[in-house]
Order: sequence, then C-alpha cells, then structure tokens
Amino acid sequence: MAGIVPTLGAPSSYRDRRYEGGLEKLERDLGVSTTLYVGNLSFFTTEEQLHEVFSKCGEIKRIIMGLDRLKKTPCGFCFVEYYHRDDALDCMKYINGTKVDERIIRTDIDPGFISGRQYGRGKSGGQVRDEWREDYDEGLSFDQRSRWMGCTSA
Repeated sequence: MAGIVPTLGAPSSYRDRRYEGGLEKLERDLGVSTTLYVGNLSFFTTEEQLHEVFSKCGEIKRIIMGLDRLKKTPCGFCFVEYYHRDDALDCMKYINGTKVDERIIRTDIDPGFISGRQYGRGKSGGQVRDEWREDYDEGLSFDQRSRWMGCTSA
C-alpha cells in the first residue's frame, strides 16, 4: 500500500535541465538545500502573503518573487529560503497542495537560488507552462488573460 500513495513532502522527480554542475552535483545540492520552489501562485499574490503562510513552518531567510523577464512583474512562482532544512521539508509536508490566494500551490525542494533564476523562461518573459496553457485561468495577469482570449493590448 505504501507504493500507491506518494509520501508527503517527498521531492518530485523533476530536474532542472539548465542546472550547471551535472546530475551528481544537483543530487548533492538537493540533499542539503533549504530552498523551496513554489509554483502556481496567482500573479497578484504578494510577498507579505507568502511570508505569512510559509513562516508557519519555520524562520524564513528570504523570499524571491518570480518575475516576468521583460516586464519585471510577478509571474506565478517564487523561491522561499529557510535557515534550516527541516523547516523546508516540513513546508513540503504541510503547505504543498494548499490554497494561497484561491490557488492550489505546488512546493518542491530546490537546489538553491542563483541570481537570474527569478525571471520567467518563457518566450514572452513569463513562465513556459503559461504559454502551453489551453484553459482560462482567473489568476493570470491581465496581459496573460488577454493573450489567452486572443486579444491584443493597445
């Protein structure tokens, strides 16, 4: 029965293909990291809201908001860095899959924040996954909703 349901707080099998240092270094860094990647945030979620939620699992060192590479506006993800690894792991157990700003968020252990990773990697400057989205998403920014609906901005 244990193999049917994934363990709470278990890191996903996702690996950043752009990670420098190879798979072995990535696995080592993931094993000691105190940083979480948080995805599926509303474009309107603030750093203050995130601090209130994530501080319930431990003392936060810093929160880095994900930004559209071109517009420098929030684009639906962030990094939360804790002082202690156990706090990050607790966060994955207790906060992953909960609602923040009316959206179910995803958390995953991250090898550690490096400057430049706060920017979206999509062609439009935002997240790649939003460019593949086929459904209407109320939490997207006005520009993203307009693009989805086939509108153009003036």
